[in-house]
Amino acid sequence: MTFILSQQVLDETLQNHGIKPKDLAGIDKLFGGADGYYWYHTLRHMCPKNGVIVWDTEEDMRAAVQGHENESAAEDEVKPQLLKEEHLAALARLLALRR
Repeated sequence: MTFILSQQVLDETLQNHGIKPKDLAGIDKLFGGADGYYWYHTLRHMCPKNGVIVWDTEEDMRAAVQGHENESAAEDEVKPQLLKEEHLAALARLLALRR
C-alpha cells in the first residue's frame, strides 16, 4: 500500500473529519489518542510546504517519521518519543492512498 504526506493531505484530513486546526483534543483522538497531536505536528514539520512525501510501505513510513523525530530530538538535546502502534495505525489509516 502507498502512503502520501503533504500539507494539503493533512489539511484535508482535518476538514474531512470536521476538526479545526487548533482542536488539540480532536487531533489527538484522530491521530491515535494521547500524543496524537504531537505526531500530527511532527508530520507538519517533516513535510515541505509545497512538497509531497510518498512511502511504499507502512514500515518505510514508520522509519521516516521515527527518523525525523530522532533527528529533531538530537538537535534539541532531548530524548525522542517513540512512535506507538496506535499512532502508526492512525497514520496508516489517514495517509493511505485511496484509489
